[in-house]
Amino acid sequence: MKVSSKVGNPAQDAQAAKVAKQNSDPAAGAKRKSLASEAFGTSSSRVDVSQRAMEIKKAKELATPGNDIDEAKVARLQALIDKGEYKVDAGKVADKLVDEQLLTGE
Repeated sequence: MKVSSKVGNPAQDAQAAKVAKQNSDPAAGAKRKSLASEAFGTSSSRVDVSQRAMEIKKAKELATPGNDIDEAKVARLQALIDKGEYKVDAGKVADKLVDEQLLTGE
């Protein structure tokens, strides 16, 4: 089913025009902002972000891949894994984990 907005409702069109006019009037916008400030008891916008929200944001940033991905290395390793030829040196992995733990203390 195709929905078309070609058939207009005169009442809706008049209301849309009124809202558009109000939104384009700077004085009306300032008045709305002032009324909102009075209603909420604030004179400026301020948001307090919880510690948990900041931790989630940091985790998301760390999990989001950046532009520092070596595509050639990824392709080479993927090919080795696919062929079953990728070998992990458990000793080197353990050494790196211990070194990282000693550096970060976490």
